Amino acid sequence: MEIREATADDREWAAGLLAGSDPWLRLGVTLARCQQMCRDPRYEVWIALEAGERVGVALLHDIGMAGSPYLKSIAVDAPSRGRGVGSVLLDFAEERWRGSAGWFFLCVSSFNTRARALYERRGYVVVGELPDQVIEGASEIVMRKRI
Repeated sequence: MEIREATADDREWAAGLLAGSDPWLRLGVTLARCQQMCRDPRYEVWIALEAGERVGVALLHDIGMAGSPYLKSIAVDAPSRGRGVGSVLLDFAEERWRGSAGWFFLCVSSFNTRARALYERRGYVVVGELPDQVIEGASEIVMRKRI
């Protein structure tokens, strides 16, 4: 699997992938909002490729939370889910700042139990909860890992 920095076309593809998948669908995040995020120069956008085809994306911010690197989102296209693409993107994100940052942060929606389980298996611990942050009845769970 190859990870490369996103081109302008990749950023548009990434926005469509995010807007068409959970948790973004459930959170009510529109394609226009995903395009805004993916076009925002404050975010690094990285694309995972298999056999030259785009299969996943990671949005990263270098000082996104408490002055530490932050994973805004990982998304994997439906046919590639369950094949380790998300783990490869997470490995890449952590390695991106290993040695220059002490902590790596992310948030996961309380209803996104599959993603939360992955992060916990990978050594992330809960450090906070933001009830009703995006939608009523759901929390955003703040997690971090020492890198």
